[in-house]
Amino acid sequence: MRTLITNIAELVTNDQLVTNDEQAQDAVGQRLADDSALGILCDAAVLLDGDRIAWVGDAASAPTDADEIVDAAGQAVIPGFVDSHTHLVFGGDRSAEFAARMSGQPYSAGGIQSTVEATRAASDDELRTRLASFVAELHAQGTTTFEVKTGYGLSVADEERLARLAGEVTDEVTFLGAHVVPPEFDNGMGSDGDSDDYVTLVCGAMLDACAPHARWIDVFCERGAFSTEQSRRVLEAGAERGLGVRVHGNQLGPGDGVQLAVELGAASVDHCTYLSDDDVSALAASDTVCTLLPGVEFSTKQPYPDAKRLVDAGATVALASDCNPGSSFTSSMALCIAIAVRDMGLTPAEALWASTAGGAAALRRDDVGRIVPGARADLVMLRAPSHVHLAYRPGVPLIERVWVAGRAF
Repeated sequence: MRTLITNIAELVTNDQLVTNDEQAQDAVGQRLADDSALGILCDAAVLLDGDRIAWVGDAASAPTDADEIVDAAGQAVIPGFVDSHTHLVFGGDRSAEFAARMSGQPYSAGGIQSTVEATRAASDDELRTRLASFVAELHAQGTTTFEVKTGYGLSVADEERLARLAGEVTDEVTFLGAHVVPPEFDNGMGSDGDSDDYVTLVCGAMLDACAPHARWIDVFCERGAFSTEQSRRVLEAGAERGLGVRVHGNQLGPGDGVQLAVELGAASVDHCTYLSDDDVSALAASDTVCTLLPGVEFSTKQPYPDAKRLVDAGATVALASDCNPGSSFTSSMALCIAIAVRDMGLTPAEALWASTAGGAAALRRDDVGRIVPGARADLVMLRAPSHVHLAYRPGVPLIERVWVAGRAF
C-alpha cells in the first residue's frame, strides 16, 4: 500500500538543514539550524510505502503512483512522538496521593509501594487490558514509539511478567527491578543490609528472568532508593547480560546519578531536576541523553529543570511523559511540550525536536523520530498549520490523524 500525504503546509522532517523556505528556516532558529534542524518543508508531500517512508519533497513534485491520496488541507505534519520513559504496566490508583500533594503534602517515592501491592494482586489479563488502553491513548495523542519499564512487581515472578507483558506492546522494554526496595526486604531501620540483599536478587535471579524480555536496564539512583555503588552493581550486571543502560537520577535532589550514567555510557539519564555545573558539562561532553520529564514537576510541585541551560551547553535533550500512577499520570507529549516551552526555557522548535528526534536518541534509534526516506512511517497530522500550535494552544486536542508504521489510526 502506497499512501501519498500531500498539500502539507508545514512538514517537520528533523532532517538536518533540509528546508525549502527561508521563513521556515527562520522559524527553526539559528541554533537548531546549526546542529539539529527541524528540516521544515513548506507546501510538501510525503509518500508511505508499507511501513516505511519512500519519498519526501515538494508537493508539486510528488510521485503519481500512490494507491491512496490523503489531502492534508494545509495542515502540519510532524514525526510521531517518541516517548522514551513510561511505566505503563501497573495496577491500582493513586489519585488520593495526588490530591494530598495538591493540598501541600510533599512528594516522596514511598507511594511506589502501594502500586507494587496493587500490581502484584492484579492478574495478567487485568494488566494486559489496562496496558492496551494506555497504548490506544498514546496513539490517539500522537505517540508512535514508546518505552515501558517494569518496576512495580519487585519480585522475580512479578518483574518477569511485567517485562513479558510490556514486550507484547513495544520492543523498548526496560527492566527496572531496582525501583525501590520492596517491603519484604525493608527492615524499616534504614539499614543497607537488606537493600544489599535485594540488589543481589536484582542482579541474579531477577535479571535472569527478565533479561530475555528486555532491551534495557535501569535503576533509581537516589537517596531513599539505591546508593551509587548499588546502582553501579545493577547497571554493570545488566550490561554484562547485553542490556543497554538507563538511569533515573537527580530527581529528588543533587546526587551521583548523572555522573554514573555518563561514566557507564548510559543511553539516557532521566529526571535531572537538580544538576550541578559539573553534571551539565559531563552531559554536554558525552553521548548520554538528558531526558527531562515535565509532567513530574507539574504533578509533584518540584522546580522545573532549566532545559535551556542544557541546550546552550550542548547537551542532547529529550522530553518524555514518565506516565505512571504516582508522580506523572499523563500520556500527553503535547502537554510536556507546552510545559517545556512555558516553564523550562525551550523554544517550540527545540521542544518538538526533543519529543521526537531527542526521544529517538535516548533509545539509540535512527529509524524513528524523523520523516526521511527509509525511516519507519510514523507521522502525525496536526489540526493546525504549524508545530508551534502544540505549545501555543495547550490542552487543545490538535492530533488530526496518526500513522504508526504506515498504519492509520
